[in-house]
Amino acid sequence: MRALAALLAAPLLPACSDDGDAGPELRADLGADLGVDASTTQDAGAADASGDAGPAWASGGTSAMTDAASYPNPFALPAASPCALTLATTLGPCFYTSPVRQDVSEGYPGLPMRLVFRILDSACNPLVGARLDIWHTGNTGVYSGGPIPFCTGGDADAIARLYFRGSQVSGADGLVRFDTCFPGAYSGRALHIHLQVFPSGAASASVVSQVFFAQPLIDQIFATHPDYVPHGLPDTTNAGDRIFLGVGPASIVDYERMSDGAMLAWKEIILAG
Repeated sequence: MRALAALLAAPLLPACSDDGDAGPELRADLGADLGVDASTTQDAGAADASGDAGPAWASGGTSAMTDAASYPNPFALPAASPCALTLATTLGPCFYTSPVRQDVSEGYPGLPMRLVFRILDSACNPLVGARLDIWHTGNTGVYSGGPIPFCTGGDADAIARLYFRGSQVSGADGLVRFDTCFPGAYSGRALHIHLQVFPSGAASASVVSQVFFAQPLIDQIFATHPDYVPHGLPDTTNAGDRIFLGVGPASIVDYERMSDGAMLAWKEIILAG
C-alpha cells in the first residue's frame, strides 16, 4: 500500500535564516515494517498528486474529516541523525492573534487537512511544552483578522474573523496537531503556511518559518478540486517564490490522502539549542 510509504519522508533542515530525506537505510527499514517496497517511497507525494489511487480529495472543510480517529501518527520512526535546524523566514505582514485550538477552520470550506508538526531540539529530542502558532489563507487566498487590506482584501468578514489561525502546545512526544484546510493562493506567493515556535517559558519565538507544498500537488488541486477551481490557478509556483528559493525543497511538507479523502500533512521543526 503506497499510503504509508510517505511516512519516511519527514525531512530535516540545515541552519539558515528562512524552512530531507531519511535516507535509503531508514526508508528500507520502514518499508519492511509496513510491507512496502522501499523503492515506492522515493516520491510518494508526487505519485499521490496524480490522483491515480485512493479516494477523491474531500471538500467542504474539516466537517468532512469523518474518519479522523483512524489517522496515523506520521512520525512512525525516530528522527534521522544528525539533526539540522529549521530555516527561518520573515514573519510577514499578516501575523495576528492565534487562538488556542486544534481546529482552526471556523467552518470555512476547503480540502480538509490534519497538519502535524514534531518539535525537536538540536539533538532531535522532542520538546515538551513548546507553543506553535500557525496562520495561512483560506481557499479564497485571503487571510483573516486585522485591518491590513493586503492580508484581508478589505473583506469585512475576513477582518471580523480569525479563521486559519491557531496555537497549540507540544506534548511529551513533541507533537502538535491542527485541523485546517489546504491554503489558497494570492498573487506573488507560492502556497505556504506561516509558523512560529516558542519553547516552554520563552517570551520570544525560537524560530519563525514557512512550510510549502509539492508543486504537482498544488497543480492538481487547483485544476480539479471544487473548492479551489473557482479561484483560478496560482500565479506563482514554488520555483518563482523568493522565500521558497531561500529555504528550498526541505521546507515542503510530506502528505498522504486519508480514507475519508482528507489530507494528512506533516513536518519536523528542529530548533537551536
